[in-house]
Amino acid sequence: MTASEAIRRTAGRTLQRRIATAALGLGLAAGLAAGRAHADPPPVAPAAPVAPPRPSDATHPASKIHYAGQAMGTTVDVYLWTADERAAAQAAEAVFNEMKRLDLEMSNWKPTSDVSQINAAAGVKPVQVSDETFAVIARAVDVSRRSNGVFDITIEAFRGVWKFDEDMDGSLPDPAEVKQRLALVNWKDIALAPRKHSVFLRRKGMAITLGGIAKGYAVDRCVAILRARGFTDFMMQAGGDMYIAGKKGNEPWVVGIRDPRGPTNTMFAVAPIEDHSFSTSGDYERGFVKDGVRYHHIIDTRTGQPARASRSVTVRATDAFTADAWSKVMFILGPRDALALIKREKLTDFEVVWVDDQNQVVRTDGLNGVIQMLREPTPGP
Repeated sequence: MTASEAIRRTAGRTLQRRIATAALGLGLAAGLAAGRAHADPPPVAPAAPVAPPRPSDATHPASKIHYAGQAMGTTVDVYLWTADERAAAQAAEAVFNEMKRLDLEMSNWKPTSDVSQINAAAGVKPVQVSDETFAVIARAVDVSRRSNGVFDITIEAFRGVWKFDEDMDGSLPDPAEVKQRLALVNWKDIALAPRKHSVFLRRKGMAITLGGIAKGYAVDRCVAILRARGFTDFMMQAGGDMYIAGKKGNEPWVVGIRDPRGPTNTMFAVAPIEDHSFSTSGDYERGFVKDGVRYHHIIDTRTGQPARASRSVTVRATDAFTADAWSKVMFILGPRDALALIKREKLTDFEVVWVDDQNQVVRTDGLNGVIQMLREPTPGP
């Protein structure tokens, strides 16, 4: 987990529900890239009329109710500030079912998914996909264009070369194979046909992964479900991607930024967040240190090597889809080049905190007075 709620250790009612684990044993290593300058998830409405949650009163005061499970290769948490436990349980179940649906549609680990079908047909024929899959791939291509290819979902060509998943064994790939696979990474070879909603990878051997931003898109979808059910105060989190809505009573939700080299769940800074997304990408989640050098899963699309300009990047944005996609760009570029890109692309309501390659904390001006430093990040490789 790369961005955590700082109040996890405080008192609060935590309900670990069976429905969470049952619905979330999905293993989605997919993702949804960002394309248009900004695109909201499709509207979400309950399948049937749903009564709004019961308001709190002296007899039934609101409190924090927590549901947790596993999905997308990470821990998923739903925190609801409410007095209606029954409505909360129903909403959490709807959230987990939505994640299951997205897993089936967009995972590159499931052979029947849209993404797997696109990859299987690379260099052969276009594949017609769902409206949602097409929309997120189109947004991915747009972020690739705006970042000069720093964000590129065709990075899936490196699957099996760099081993950072269940196959991680601490080995390094043959440089010749890295060079060969790098030749297959080019977002410009993704051909989109809007009228047919088809996607075509022009060269055999190419492959896409939506793994860089799936959780961000899924979080936004789940936020829409919670709002449609009448919840206004909640936090929806999938690993390092979260959206925070409203408050918990009269107090803001407070989130933490993990220390990249500190013990797990150690934070070097915290911040109050309301009605915004908060997404972190770090080099410590999937990787290893070999001969004093850290190798990790965030690959620089320009070199085929793990990105070196940052240790972690945290983005605050209006939605999780935007925060998740652009956090990879911010990480790969590092603060100096990323700050120039933010200005050039006019990314608004978009703030960033870096821990750079020298372990220095750099942040955009909009977070001055918002981020509270707890300690300096821990040194180390």
